[in-house]
Amino acid sequence: MATIAIIGSGMMGSALAFPARENGNTVRLVGTPLDREIIDECRKTNRHPKFAKHFPKGIPPFPAGCEFYQIEEMSEALKGVDFVIGGVSSFGVDWFGEEVLPKLPPELPVLSVTKGLMDTPDGRLLTYPDVWESRLAEKGIKRTICAIGGPCTSYELVAHDQTEVAFCGKDMATLRMLKSAMATDYYHISLSTDVTGIESAVALKNGYALGIALTIGLNQKAFGLDSELHFNSQAAVFGQAVKEMKKLLDLQGAGTLENLCVGAGDLYVTVYGGRTRLVGILLGRGMNIDEAKAELKGVTLESLVVAVRVARAVKVLCADGRLDAKDFPLLMHIDEILTDKKPVAIPWETFTFERG
Repeated sequence: MATIAIIGSGMMGSALAFPARENGNTVRLVGTPLDREIIDECRKTNRHPKFAKHFPKGIPPFPAGCEFYQIEEMSEALKGVDFVIGGVSSFGVDWFGEEVLPKLPPELPVLSVTKGLMDTPDGRLLTYPDVWESRLAEKGIKRTICAIGGPCTSYELVAHDQTEVAFCGKDMATLRMLKSAMATDYYHISLSTDVTGIESAVALKNGYALGIALTIGLNQKAFGLDSELHFNSQAAVFGQAVKEMKKLLDLQGAGTLENLCVGAGDLYVTVYGGRTRLVGILLGRGMNIDEAKAELKGVTLESLVVAVRVARAVKVLCADGRLDAKDFPLLMHIDEILTDKKPVAIPWETFTFERG
């Protein structure tokens, strides 16, 4: 069995402690500087404050449960570990790259659950493993980073809902070791060496999930907050979202069916179980983005940052003639809502097509 350190005790990082511990591994959960109260609570109650279920107790012959560490105890938590899971949100990417990764032995496998992309001035979209690896290389550190992609909400993973994700990385042997340590009868893991494809697919869905959730708010505005859900409009935007995601994956050189399916699955779960749904509904009801953020004060909205970055890159490529904005009507409208604070006016007819 393995010894695993999870750095970042937010909901997803903490949720991964469940399959890891239930496999009989030693699990050490380390909080970031923002997680101090979470770790204190975990130590007192053996339960994350956002979860209804306690962390797994020991499984014979491993009687102890999960172990909890504050950030200044990270060096102790890292002693003898077989791999590290990065559990920070996308807002912690810089911190993780500066304060954690350089302190790890280069040969120690790292598996990140952080989803997102960064854009460059010339319109490239970089995965977080790419960003981290390039920054480490500037320090003379050579490291490859694996990542988790796919549809998975933290609270459903804790509840043992059947979940299928993909681990991606450059070395298949390392991926198989990670799968062996983490896979359970409810946590199912595919493996891929296409890091760009998997990571791009699960990041691209962020803005598009917002777009689908707009239709829920629009229908509530038209028919009342307690009206029946309307699925035609959601399905129409879902279809356009997948179409645009495929074009963006092609841009990344990663438009395979497997990658698109991972992204589409993540899109589905984000619409129905994610925080992005909440802000999309409020925007659809008629709020602008500032009002929606104020209404959801305290809710982390990583998806908005990723959506703006992707749209910014697409606009650069359109200006250079490498892409056509007419191929991305949904993304461009989402960007108008977020960047220019325009009201929701989904461009339905631009989604139609003719095929002879």
